[in-house]
Amino acid sequence: MTDPRANLDPIETASIDELRSLQLARLKWSLKHAYDNSPFYKKRFDEHGVHPDDLQSLSDLSKFPFTHKQDLRDNYPFGMFAVPREQAVRIHASSGTTGKPTVVGYTQNDIDTWANVMARSIRAAGGKPGDICHVSYGYGLFTGGLGAHYGAERLGCTVIPMSGGQTEKQVQLINDFKPSVIMVTPSYFLNIADEMDRQGLDTKNSSLKTGIFGAEPWTNAMRQEIEERMGIDAVDIYGLSEVIGPGVAQECVETKDGLTIWEDLFYPEIINPETGEVVEDGETGELVFTSLCKEALPMIRYRTRDLTQLLPGTARTMRRMGKITGRTDDMMIIRGVNVFPSQIEEIILKEPQLTPHYQLELYRDGHLDKLRVFVEIKPEVELKTGKGKELAGHLKHMIKSYAGISTDITLCAPGEVDRSEGKAKRVVDNRNIA
Repeated sequence: MTDPRANLDPIETASIDELRSLQLARLKWSLKHAYDNSPFYKKRFDEHGVHPDDLQSLSDLSKFPFTHKQDLRDNYPFGMFAVPREQAVRIHASSGTTGKPTVVGYTQNDIDTWANVMARSIRAAGGKPGDICHVSYGYGLFTGGLGAHYGAERLGCTVIPMSGGQTEKQVQLINDFKPSVIMVTPSYFLNIADEMDRQGLDTKNSSLKTGIFGAEPWTNAMRQEIEERMGIDAVDIYGLSEVIGPGVAQECVETKDGLTIWEDLFYPEIINPETGEVVEDGETGELVFTSLCKEALPMIRYRTRDLTQLLPGTARTMRRMGKITGRTDDMMIIRGVNVFPSQIEEIILKEPQLTPHYQLELYRDGHLDKLRVFVEIKPEVELKTGKGKELAGHLKHMIKSYAGISTDITLCAPGEVDRSEGKAKRVVDNRNIA
């Protein structure tokens, strides 16, 4: 196997002092660029009584105001750009299912930076020039597909731009073209694995060696499930369109111990989500990013809503982030107990008779909020015997013991839980339905 650290960018293994010096210089540039060229940021900084010249050390960043997703919606479509729209060579946007889409723009330099950092990410995951890379992230306004595509090409891979959906065709191309790398959401990859089983293919002996999974939270238990089922290295990738897209952080295949944040391009902070105060590395809180080199859409202290912690670097100089444990905006509060879908997933995956296909339904019984868990059993499990009732009772007990809430459990036959061709919809909120 090729040494995954071969041909690294010098900054990936630079000293901490060199990294911090570069960050400070780039942070000064980014704040000035935003203030001088974005009317939104000039107004926001002025309202908070801060100026880019106030930043003399990295810790001074805490003096500057946060940016929120709503800010992008309020300035829809191009009101937060720091370059004339004519200098933006590409536009991406969120789906906009919860309101106006959040629109992001890229100059040519931004696109080049994105391609470079994605190439770095694929290399850190174990990919190398000449590999065939099968991209099953969605193409279009979503940043996943094109971000992965440009990065794989920049690294020197042969790209299969499959996008999402057409699961039978996905399996056919994997079987015929024999890619070694796949980039896809973990939930949809499980659908691909199910289709391989349906076609009678040997999942453990496919051509795939590396899976780069992102766009939704997933647990280490799901990693183990995927690796054992498929015989591949399953590594995590993180990003969000507001910051650049996928490639903000990448798990290194040689350690698999959390995502290395590419700190030369994106400066991370962890804050207390209630107070907004910066917390120490190692403490769990909300992840905040400031872009250091973006031209079209600089992001200053963008609140991601993702909950995680910053950890010391291992495979690279840069700090790592732990797996996302939840989001401040997908946290379920059930009779006063805070619960994240990832907690339920971890419990489900500890039970060998259950699959990773599940969905959580919030509903109201009178004035009480309740949670129902739909989860598929494995094909060999018989639902109609006492075994099914026993399994449901055991899962209910485990969730109560570890998450502190009572649930209704509905065991489903294989294929009954709704499948996704992209990000899985884990929570359905029916509390306001009459």
